[in-house]
Amino acid sequence: MESHGNFDLIKKFQLDFADVHVSKWKSRSCGLSIVHLDYDAPIVNGYFVVATEIFDDSGCPHTLEHLVFMGSEKYPYKGTMDHLANRGFSDGTYAWTDIDHTVFTVSTAGEHGFLQLLPIYLDHILYPTLPEAGFITEVHHIDGQGQDSGVVYSEMQGCENSTVELMALRMQRLLYPPGSAYRSETGGLMEALRVLTIDQIRDYHRAYYVPHNLTLVVTGRLASGTGSLLDVMQQEVEPRFVEHQQNKGTKPLGWNRPFMETPSADRKPIAQTVKETVEFPEKDESAGELQLGFLGPPPTAFLERKALGILGTYLTSSAAAPLRKEYVEVENPLSTYIYFDQGTRATYVDLAVYAGAVPIEHLDTFDEKLRDSLRRIADEGLDMDRMAMVINRDERQLRSKIESSQGDMFYRKVLTDFLYGSEDGSDLAPSLDEINRYAQLKKWTSEQWSDLLRKYYVNPHYVAVRGKPSSEMADRLEQVEKARIAAQKAKLGPTGLAECERILEEARKENEKEIPNEILTSFPAPSVKSIVWIAVQSFQEPVKSKARAPRQEAHSELAKHIERDGPFLPFFVQYDHVKSDFVTVHAYFSLASLPDRLRPYISTYLYSFFSLPVKRSTGEKLNHEEVVNRLGDDTVSYEVNCGVLDLFTETMRVSIKVEVARYENAIAWLKDLVYGSEFNKERLQVTVAKLQQSLPWSRRDGNTVLGSVVAELLYTESSTSRMYGVVPQIEFIAKLSRRLQEFPADVIQDFEEIRMHVTDPTGIRISIVGDILALKEPRSAWARHFGQVLPPCELAPLRLSVDTLSAVGKSPAKRAVVVSLPTIESAFVMHTARGIQGWSHPEYPAMRVAVEVLNAKESFLWRYIRGSGLAYGAYCDYDLEAGLVNFTLDRSANSIEAFKQAANVIRGLTDGSIAMDDTVLDAAKSSIVFGVAQSVSTPNRAAIMSFINQALKGVSQNHNIEQLEKFQRITREDVLDVFRRYFLPLFDASSSVAVAVVAPAKADQVAQGFDQFGFDVEQKTLQADEGGGGVADGETTGESVMLC
Repeated sequence: MESHGNFDLIKKFQLDFADVHVSKWKSRSCGLSIVHLDYDAPIVNGYFVVATEIFDDSGCPHTLEHLVFMGSEKYPYKGTMDHLANRGFSDGTYAWTDIDHTVFTVSTAGEHGFLQLLPIYLDHILYPTLPEAGFITEVHHIDGQGQDSGVVYSEMQGCENSTVELMALRMQRLLYPPGSAYRSETGGLMEALRVLTIDQIRDYHRAYYVPHNLTLVVTGRLASGTGSLLDVMQQEVEPRFVEHQQNKGTKPLGWNRPFMETPSADRKPIAQTVKETVEFPEKDESAGELQLGFLGPPPTAFLERKALGILGTYLTSSAAAPLRKEYVEVENPLSTYIYFDQGTRATYVDLAVYAGAVPIEHLDTFDEKLRDSLRRIADEGLDMDRMAMVINRDERQLRSKIESSQGDMFYRKVLTDFLYGSEDGSDLAPSLDEINRYAQLKKWTSEQWSDLLRKYYVNPHYVAVRGKPSSEMADRLEQVEKARIAAQKAKLGPTGLAECERILEEARKENEKEIPNEILTSFPAPSVKSIVWIAVQSFQEPVKSKARAPRQEAHSELAKHIERDGPFLPFFVQYDHVKSDFVTVHAYFSLASLPDRLRPYISTYLYSFFSLPVKRSTGEKLNHEEVVNRLGDDTVSYEVNCGVLDLFTETMRVSIKVEVARYENAIAWLKDLVYGSEFNKERLQVTVAKLQQSLPWSRRDGNTVLGSVVAELLYTESSTSRMYGVVPQIEFIAKLSRRLQEFPADVIQDFEEIRMHVTDPTGIRISIVGDILALKEPRSAWARHFGQVLPPCELAPLRLSVDTLSAVGKSPAKRAVVVSLPTIESAFVMHTARGIQGWSHPEYPAMRVAVEVLNAKESFLWRYIRGSGLAYGAYCDYDLEAGLVNFTLDRSANSIEAFKQAANVIRGLTDGSIAMDDTVLDAAKSSIVFGVAQSVSTPNRAAIMSFINQALKGVSQNHNIEQLEKFQRITREDVLDVFRRYFLPLFDASSSVAVAVVAPAKADQVAQGFDQFGFDVEQKTLQADEGGGGVADGETTGESVMLC
């Protein structure tokens, strides 16, 4: 057996379908395991995985996920880990808690920062200080006004009464027997968090946060090999285990492997079908949700599990899929989506089926109808031609993911192997050998697929949980919470409330102790020169443009290859070459000339884009099912959306990814889908019905509603992104549905008019990304298909979001909108002011560094707001396209106090009462390096960024990388100047506007707070009318408002 110090090599192999080398090591001294997935990439990722089993709803696993960052034995200062991570070419640390594990992550540009951070991170995970002060701010406290708060508490408050959480918890209780940890709410129920103590958490940490219950998964290239990783562990980490007497072998006496050797593994088949209804708070009672739970195969039955995944795709993945055709793609949908899922557990896998937006009159019988459909499909046999297409496409998509994410896409499988695989490593290689399972499944007969369907979904008993909307529950939760807070205040009395405030303030002071500079400066920042950037060859067709001169690399290998393929094209095309097995065609169509009355149609147009009948350029007519099936056969993926990376939303983007050999197929499909689709009443009715049924789900989400209401305030009706937001769509889709019934010809004519404007040749930009040098006809293929429809013309400038700002958006001042949303319990808030506009703006480097200074993990906003338990998240950002800056609160338990704290931070930084030293500035600049490296960390990302920079932003190809030098030159005074000029105005009502989406119980309190800040406040309520449409009543200070 090969070994390296105390670490023995358990398994070592190379994937035969990707250039990824896998090795698994285990310390014979302490039992900690390491898995390295070695492949060439500029980013190194680390995942520290702890198996966290809990038998109650206290939330100990979740609270520990937060508390380990409050300091460790060797680094007893809150935030040290993130400060050092920011210096090491990282954007900080991340963590999550699932039902059976907690993961702590860090990613760095290059290996140097990662290896430096490794022992520090493990010191925090295994030997945290877990102080009382950290518990008070990070988990739960009562403030001086008698309100419950804390970061964890705010997080759970934001989701505990959501549809998803209520149904999932009930499903867990019904699926698993008493004594199983899988029944628990690992995040912690609010009721349990209010009585949880730090001592309970410390006890839990001692039991589970031990070396033999931890694995480290590392993905990416270590220049000096896996040995450098093992050396750090051997020399810097293992001595700490010895100090703590944790060097007792791979399995200390009395240790039971979580889930596998505990009562959680004792699980028997479902004895009888159980059906229950769970209510969730929602004013619109027209549609509910459904979740079915089945018992699956053992976790290591890899072939059968893959087959079940393929089967779910076959049944639901497109408009031509059997269940979609029967339930979704009909004029009166019984659901807007159906999908199948798997959850790995000890003994057996969970199989889940979800159906969304089920009309309430069908909710009670939907599960039986679905089972009848599955039984019929099994009895009739599967369409093996379509199954072959599904398998082949799934295989292409996996290869594409491997190319884009490389070895990092396998980390979850390695994590699962740690939790449930054989301890001798024998399951690891089979778990990763996904590509070779396709060959086996291609040999399956229709009978084998039918048998699989019967075995797991038709014949066995199951659990059904129905989610039913309840207006009464929404009102009841509001009243119960108000009564609970009132009783809590009365019980505490003035003296008790003052004591709560004193305890909270002392905890804040304890947590805010400064980290000694020598700790930070002892961690040297790596050199940018250590990062290897991916080269992209780029070439543009030399068309005329009002925006800027065309860019060409006339003497490059790529340019010569394209020029050999015929004359210049008369329309804009940019070719970005990287080594790849695939090529993606992206087409951007300007929406600038679209009449404003047609902008609300865009969501329907996009939603139906790939599922309309098409008349192909060859004359062949395809119905919508044939279109979907042919696309599935020809492509890896396809997508239509507005803009890219949340930018340029005044364009419509169509993307089609194919294997290199099918390049011309992608071009032909693009032409036919855009110019040859046939709008007919039946297909449009199906699309509109699905949209109408899905809107209640969309408007239950606080962030979704916030974004839409902000857009209503800041942009005019000439803004496409405003008009496809959930708020205007609630009213528009209902009207469109009626118009389709009464005046279908008029509606069809509207869609034809949309096509006319979208296909204006002056607004079309084509991007080709992939292995251009492998294409025989990269240019002439376009001439064949688009030569007749795209004549020579001058390319018009892009329309930007700044061009659609309303009067309020151009000069934000005084306005505040408070929206009551019954489905949430915490607040989602955005404040907006004027910023800088344009990607070449001279102040951009200072703005970027300033935002990083404010937002970095354990930096100012984190410490003063999240660290005080006022919100789950708080950050400032800039919108260079619109010329705005924002301050956002995510799931805030006390948004008014959080706003005050943020204002104090900015004022304190600008007047010098809050210090900002060079270490903060250095960390911000290093963190930016990681962000830039990550944005171009794969060939596909680098090529897409090349197009965005040159064709859309109008800057140089490597603009992001070139800016790094400018970031390094930014001084403390530059940053303070940005704070004064752009961020102070965010906290002044005379130069900003605000939108808050809050629970009804807190709407008045937030409105009063805004009023005291000097805003003119409107209060609105998002709810449904009696007919289930999208009408809302509102109360304001001085006027009545309808929110639609």
